[in-house]
Amino acid sequence: MGRFSLPDQKPGGLDSPVTAAAMKYGAKAQVAVFRLTGGRVGAKWRVGAGFRKPVPTLLLEHRGRKSGRLFTTPLLYLRSGEDIVLVGSQGGLPRHPQWYFNLVAHPETRVHLKGRRGVPVTARVAGPQERAGLWPRLVELYADFAKYQAWTEREIPVVVLSPRQARP
Repeated sequence: MGRFSLPDQKPGGLDSPVTAAAMKYGAKAQVAVFRLTGGRVGAKWRVGAGFRKPVPTLLLEHRGRKSGRLFTTPLLYLRSGEDIVLVGSQGGLPRHPQWYFNLVAHPETRVHLKGRRGVPVTARVAGPQERAGLWPRLVELYADFAKYQAWTEREIPVVVLSPRQARP
């Protein structure tokens, strides 16, 4: 394990309320800085495997499946042609992230990229074959995705966002 690497074994306390709160408030701060700077700050993830090989980050808008409220979550992403690929890793926690369930319920949404706001996209969950093809590319992008998968019993979902025309 390198100085900036995550451990191979799941850290104790990963699914504690303190960790959840730290993730929540860290994400809120990243969203605020990303918006304030148009992505000049906050558009690269430099934690864990991203320290030496920064990973692109976007802001995902998603509507609460129960509340109907609009949420914004910063996420790492991979470009695959015109599509944007997301990973529902939630740091290897035992549950899928809320944004995943929200996208399944409301797949038409928007993302904010560095220098581009409100890009309209439609989300879909990658099927088994597509996921198998994308997963090695995602791990190459951010090696810690493999550790997150090893830390949890669930299969981490891969979500594909395809561009769509903006509504007037």
